[in-house]
Amino acid sequence: MSGQTPHPDVHPHPASSSVTAPESGHRPLSIWFFVGILCLGYGLVLLPIGAYQFSHPPAVVLAELHSTFWWGLGMTFFGAFYTIRFRP
Repeated sequence: MSGQTPHPDVHPHPASSSVTAPESGHRPLSIWFFVGILCLGYGLVLLPIGAYQFSHPPAVVLAELHSTFWWGLGMTFFGAFYTIRFRP
């Protein structure tokens, strides 16, 4: 059965066919590229604010954990990875 061609009146479902890139040779942009850019942007904003809070701690509970700095660092690495991995 694997060598038979389908009946001429039977058309494959559009979702089952492979999606090809446009003729210009460009790949379609992945949504993860934009997720990476957003996380990188937020991380780059949080990182200096968190570094500033080492010398001027906010008046919140558990300020000694420096969560703003660590979240900024994590989001910067995460965003940089996704931006580089899924760049066009």
